[in-house]
Amino acid sequence: MNLPLSKTLPNVSRLVFGCMGLGGEWNRHSITTQEENQAIAAVETALEVGINLFDHADIYKFGKSEQVFGRVLAKNPTLRERIYLQSKCGIRLGDERGIKQYDFSSKWVTASVDGILQRLGVEHLDILMLHRPDPLVEFEELGKALQALKLAGKINHVGVSNMNNAQVDLLHHATGEVIVANQLEMSLAKSDFIKQGVGLPLSAFDYQVGTVEQARKNNIQLQAWGSLAQGRFSERGLQSDDPNIRVTAKMVMALAAEYGVSSEAIVLAFLTRHPNQIQPIIGTANSQRIRACAEVAKVTLSRSHWYELLEKTLGHEIP
Repeated sequence: MNLPLSKTLPNVSRLVFGCMGLGGEWNRHSITTQEENQAIAAVETALEVGINLFDHADIYKFGKSEQVFGRVLAKNPTLRERIYLQSKCGIRLGDERGIKQYDFSSKWVTASVDGILQRLGVEHLDILMLHRPDPLVEFEELGKALQALKLAGKINHVGVSNMNNAQVDLLHHATGEVIVANQLEMSLAKSDFIKQGVGLPLSAFDYQVGTVEQARKNNIQLQAWGSLAQGRFSERGLQSDDPNIRVTAKMVMALAAEYGVSSEAIVLAFLTRHPNQIQPIIGTANSQRIRACAEVAKVTLSRSHWYELLEKTLGHEIP
C-alpha cells in the first residue's frame, strides 16, 4: 500500500509515522535513556510494518522529538537512506514578548530549517511543511527563501499543513512552488472534509469547498493528522457519554471482527477508502498499537460500511 507522492518520492508508505509522541514530556528537560530507547523501539516497529515516512515539526516537545530521532539515526547510519523525512515550521510558540504567532518570514523559515537539520543530524528534508497559514506572509520573500533552501540542498519539496484550497492556490501562484502535500485534521470524528462536499453543516475547521477536490486535481497528497480520533472509537468509546461515539465504537468493534483486523485498522480504513488515497498519520509510539494500525493494509471497507460509519458519527442519515 505505497503511494507515489512525487517523481522523486516514488515509494512512500500509505501510513505516516507522526513523531510528536517521541522525546518524552512537553518540557525542556534533557532526553533520558528511557526516552531514547522508546524512540528506537517505535521507529524499529514502524519500519517492520512497512512505514517509511516520518513526520516531524520543530515545535514538537520543544525540539526534543527531532533530537531523539536524530539519535536513532546516528545509531543506524544506513537508516536515512531507507526513509523519507518531513518536518514542519512556521509556528512560533513565543517571541521576545511571549506572543505566539505564525511566521513565514525568510529569516524565521531559514533559521527553522537549519535548526531542524541540526537536531535530526541530516543534510536535507524530503519535504518541508509550512505548518499553519501566516496572515502576514510576504510571498515574494517566502518564495526566495524556499528557492534558496532548495538550491542549498536543504529541502527537496514543499508541503503545507492546515491550509484550504484558496490558500494553497495563492501560495503556489505567488511563490511558484509546487505543493506536494497538505496535512489536515481528518478522521471519523473530524469529517468536515466529507461534509464540505455534500452540503452538510461544518462542525469545526472550515475546509472550504474545493479543498479535497483541488488536491485530487493537482496531485497534492492529503495527509490526515489526528487520524485515530484520539482513540475515542476504541473499546473505551463504548462507555462514552456521547451516544454517537458509543454507537460508532460499537460498529467499529463489529467491523473489526468481521474483517478480522484491529479496531484501529477500521478507524483508519475510513480514510484510506477515500479515492484521494489519504495518508493517515499515526501518532502512537506504542509498538503494539503501531502494529494494530498497520492492519489497515488488509481492509477495504465496502461502500455500505463506509457510509454507515459516516451515518453513525453524524447521528442521522445523510440528506
